[in-house]
Amino acid sequence: MERSVSTSPKIFIVGIGDDGFEGLTSQSTRILGDAQVIVGNAQVLGHVDKLSAEKVPVSGDLGEIVETLEKHQDKDVVLLTSGDPLFYGVSKYLCDKLGKDRFHVIPHVSSMQLAFARIKESWDDAHLANLANQPLESVIAAARISEAIGLFTTEAIPPKEVAKTLLGHDLDYFHAYVCENLGSPNECVTQGDLKEIAEQSFGPLNVMILVRKPDVPDRPMSLVGKRKFGNPDDVFRQSKPKRGLLTPMEVRCIALSLLDLGDSSVVWDVGAGSGSVSIEAGMIAEKGSVYAIEMDPEDHGLIRTNIDNFAVKNVQAVLGKAPEAWTSLPDPDCIFIGGTGRQISGICEQALKRLKPGGRIVANISSIENLADVHRLFDAEAEAAKVTMVNISHATYQLERHRFEASNPTFLVSAKKPLKK
Repeated sequence: MERSVSTSPKIFIVGIGDDGFEGLTSQSTRILGDAQVIVGNAQVLGHVDKLSAEKVPVSGDLGEIVETLEKHQDKDVVLLTSGDPLFYGVSKYLCDKLGKDRFHVIPHVSSMQLAFARIKESWDDAHLANLANQPLESVIAAARISEAIGLFTTEAIPPKEVAKTLLGHDLDYFHAYVCENLGSPNECVTQGDLKEIAEQSFGPLNVMILVRKPDVPDRPMSLVGKRKFGNPDDVFRQSKPKRGLLTPMEVRCIALSLLDLGDSSVVWDVGAGSGSVSIEAGMIAEKGSVYAIEMDPEDHGLIRTNIDNFAVKNVQAVLGKAPEAWTSLPDPDCIFIGGTGRQISGICEQALKRLKPGGRIVANISSIENLADVHRLFDAEAEAAKVTMVNISHATYQLERHRFEASNPTFLVSAKKPLKK
């Protein structure tokens, strides 16, 4: 077994806090005192301006840091960074880029650790994120299940923006702390409800912590009845003469599972009716796009109302008759087709032509004649054709006894378009 040993001097990566040189350990001060070159941003270099080593300022550009270190590789170099270099810091990138054997890492207390210490909360099970390289949407998803969240905010996404976004998603059950300039003489910790934080501005050097309030439900009252899927039928607006034609909750759940939606799926809901399938598909495929295609103007209006009620921004109501209505739409990854007309087999055939290779299609059918036609089509033109009969009965209380009242059975015919024909 061969071992590669670097002949270049070791590069020390030393973490420092806002309390500056005085807050360093004896090991860190010795390493900095022996350094010939100290590399870092202007702020951290200000903490060591009295040392005799050459100071080389760099920006946050990782490529520039690598180039600077390589330029001084024949000298004793220290890269000075804030906090813990291995906690959302530069160390991982540099070790991956130049090799771990080139570096010694001497961490300082992370500002995240200091922030949780200041508010006296444990952070062993908190969700931690750096908004400089993680989307705010991921924090929204984590907020629904987390007891505590720690965030490195940015100038582009300051604490007030985080608070406004959480409130916009009805996530109002957190107490917030904004910890500024931790470890420095002008350290400041501000706490309050999200509404209060949303009205305030803070300095750029801050950590935001969200702690779920005790004894609150796992979802605010405004979201009760608004699930990602399987919502009760009566929470959707429906036109009264057609009431009952909406895809029932149980059928909807099975259909959505057969569609196998991804996070970024493009979905067509053909014959969308009230838009119940479209809306739940939109909540599952949060980064995708859903097109609710409906030819009835009254139902098209109801779809738009339901979209507003559920506040799904990635669902678009399309007024028109298939297949003409989908001419200008992007090719879908998933297609759901509802309706009871005789032309459903022809609609399915046209839809298959636009479905992306590997895409899934599900048709909701109520008659055995249409079932036979669509299954024959999927069997010939697609793969993994499958029929699921859904027969649901609900209990009713009559004459001091529970009896079951059956709904009309429905058939879900599903298939996958081959990757290659």
